[in-house]
Amino acid sequence: MTALSIGKDIRLNSAEELEATLRHIGATRYHSLHPFHKLLHGGKLNKGQVQAWALNRYYYQSTIPIKDAVVISRFRDRATRLEWRHRIEDHDGDVGSEGGIERWLKLTEGLGLDTAYVESTEGILPATRFAVEAYVHYCREKSPLEAIASSLTELFAPSIHEERIAGMLQHYDFVNPDIMSYFKRRLTQAPRDANFALDYVRTHATTPEQRALVCNALIFKTNVLWVQLDALQHAYVEGNIPPGAFVPKAS
Repeated sequence: MTALSIGKDIRLNSAEELEATLRHIGATRYHSLHPFHKLLHGGKLNKGQVQAWALNRYYYQSTIPIKDAVVISRFRDRATRLEWRHRIEDHDGDVGSEGGIERWLKLTEGLGLDTAYVESTEGILPATRFAVEAYVHYCREKSPLEAIASSLTELFAPSIHEERIAGMLQHYDFVNPDIMSYFKRRLTQAPRDANFALDYVRTHATTPEQRALVCNALIFKTNVLWVQLDALQHAYVEGNIPPGAFVPKAS
């Protein structure tokens, strides 16, 4: 595989070979492997660095419903739209019910960040914005099959959520169970979403060429997640904060 595709030598002659390749991509490219996450989950970051991660990740979380609305707009099939619609509700919530974005704001508030500042997204890294907007653009411009396939990182999300909950509660005295509610909720939401997307691509990618598109879509999405952590590492671990971005207070 290359940085962008599975290459030409991988066999994708069946749904089983497709799924095996997708799981290999997750095992070798998911952002749980990134050094920044090792620092985050291992208690090696200071509070300002954790704040920077939560602030930047908010832009991704708050853009997911926009991305999902784009995916829905790609389908004439009502059943697919109905199935995908709950993803927007999961993040946006509904009248009288809390969604994932509100839970993420509980996290940033609990970490000491001003909510209006977080919601303004004025302090996020340029690379964060570029990566997230590239994801929305991808789902708008690529095929509907690829748009759905790009969500398959959710196959691997529960393990990182479990690691994050345990690691951050253990290592940081400024983290408590209440502000980690986003991750606890995703332990049940992500598998449901991932199972639908996996079944969809197994069913609708019927040729080796289509299966390659599915795999390359997942590689693209792992790159979207990975590059956001590259930017955090460069700015807040190595000390290269770009002009105008969030600057943690001295501890």
